[in-house]
Amino acid sequence: MSFTVAVDGPAGAGKSTIAKAVAKRLGMIYVDTGSMYRAMALFMVRKGVDLQDTESIAENCEDVDITIRYEDGVQVVYLNGENVNALLRTEAVGNAASAVSAVGAVRKKLVWLQQKLASESDCIMDGRDIGTCVLPNADRKIYLTASSDVRAKRRYEELTAKGETCDLAKIKADIEERDYRDMHREISPLKKAEDAILLDSSDLTIEEVIDAMIRICSDKDGAPKA
Repeated sequence: MSFTVAVDGPAGAGKSTIAKAVAKRLGMIYVDTGSMYRAMALFMVRKGVDLQDTESIAENCEDVDITIRYEDGVQVVYLNGENVNALLRTEAVGNAASAVSAVGAVRKKLVWLQQKLASESDCIMDGRDIGTCVLPNADRKIYLTASSDVRAKRRYEELTAKGETCDLAKIKADIEERDYRDMHREISPLKKAEDAILLDSSDLTIEEVIDAMIRICSDKDGAPKA
């Protein structure tokens, strides 16, 4: 029987960074569902699909094959056989992913793959609706969040460190707009599962958040121990 941890929360809360570190510490597999949706979005952007046309998105997703492999301990996302890890974190793909993820046909296809992964291995999975929809029976559920100001600042620092010119106010506005879309979409909106533990990282260091999540994962019999 596999042991599963569901981590949900808004964009920029640090879900991927924290979940990845916790998985490594506990010897579990990290499944970044956001990367799967980003891969789907990348496909749609490349093909020039109108992101407002849900029927077109649904039709085109039939042509998409997205797989996850672990190579030297690193998760690699393959889009129709191509390693697209380096292409998934652009702003354009991130914004497109929010629109694509609201399409039922897309979600149905990707959720099936996510559930299959969880049934086969101990894993930590993060996204927007893991604890509420994808893994409703997860052994642990955590809702990781932070204020929009903190999330915008983190993203600003990340982009400027890469040498990109960006505007903090615009980044914050984009984050708040994405929050609204994710929380109000018709299919599987972002929300805290009733049995999830709230973890606010606004005033915590990365190590403090990692330690807190490990305590949550290990506080009952049967959970992995760090």
